[in-house]
Amino acid sequence: MGKKKVVVGMSGGVDSSVAAYLLKEQGYDVIGVTMQIWQDEEQTAREENGCCGLSAVEDARRVAQVLDIPYYVMNFKDEFKRNVMDYFTEEYLAGRTPNPCIACNRYVKWESMLRRSLEIGADYIATGHYARIAVTSDGRYAIRNSVTAKKDQTYALYNLTQEQLAHTIMPVGEYTKEEIRKIAGEAGLPVAHKPDSQEICFIPDNDYAAYIDRAAADRAPGPGNFVTKDGKVLGRHLGITHYTVGQRKGLNLAMGHPVFVTEIRPGTNEVVIGEEADVFGDTLYCDRINYMGMADLPMPREVTAKIRYAHAGERCTIEKIAEDKIKCTFHKPVRAITPGQAAVFYEDGLVLGGGTIMR
Repeated sequence: MGKKKVVVGMSGGVDSSVAAYLLKEQGYDVIGVTMQIWQDEEQTAREENGCCGLSAVEDARRVAQVLDIPYYVMNFKDEFKRNVMDYFTEEYLAGRTPNPCIACNRYVKWESMLRRSLEIGADYIATGHYARIAVTSDGRYAIRNSVTAKKDQTYALYNLTQEQLAHTIMPVGEYTKEEIRKIAGEAGLPVAHKPDSQEICFIPDNDYAAYIDRAAADRAPGPGNFVTKDGKVLGRHLGITHYTVGQRKGLNLAMGHPVFVTEIRPGTNEVVIGEEADVFGDTLYCDRINYMGMADLPMPREVTAKIRYAHAGERCTIEKIAEDKIKCTFHKPVRAITPGQAAVFYEDGLVLGGGTIMR
């Protein structure tokens, strides 16, 4: 029986490069792959620092040469546009705030790349995510927190399926970022000191609203009213796609004290403004549930929930109120429960599952 074959998704960054190095050291037959997701040449020129632009391909190719592994670029332009870019635009037009990385992980990095990898005879795919894979006591696969809370990326992976997890390796989750950079340096990888990419890869200037204006063209909502909860007009806004729940900066409202976005109303193109206390809530509902590690767990159940990537998490009680709907009641109020973001449920460092926060 030969070596197990693993396709490593290489973004040109230090994490995925070290993932490829570690797996080769562990005796796997490693193939490096970069996903081509940029849509045209002009866009590529603007995205030199993105996770999947041309510079990413060059960096990944150099790493593959050092590691002496085969390297390919796979075209996922259509899948990325449909499942990530179009989804991102439609969610904002509907008054929600999406997380495109979650969609990319589920439908492009895993669904499309895994399928293509299995077709070419691979046993696994691997990435440079700071997360680990565990098997629960009842035999289900689940994502486990990485050893480093600072870089933990489990939140963006809650939507993966059992089939996907069964064919996934995440070697970086056992290390801290500092250790990963040290390994890269000692292995002579040319990206050892490359800075992390921060922005959404297809919006390198971080101007979401301008991107949606271009992508949605005539469907992008124009200016509308800032209103109080009971409908009193406070002023004019630029269009609902410019705002998200909890936002304070950039409102340009002279109220004499800080005010916050508390709700987006796409039907009337209104942005609701309130006090800081109005931004806190203790109950959310989510749908589009992925029961990762909790398919048969009894509910109600006390867990920790994260409601955005950078959220530390808060204790809450979850209960299933329909086949695809969970009610989550926090023990103390949390800030800016935002429709479109994910609520991800944890227990003892394991991702039990999660869903999309509803309006």
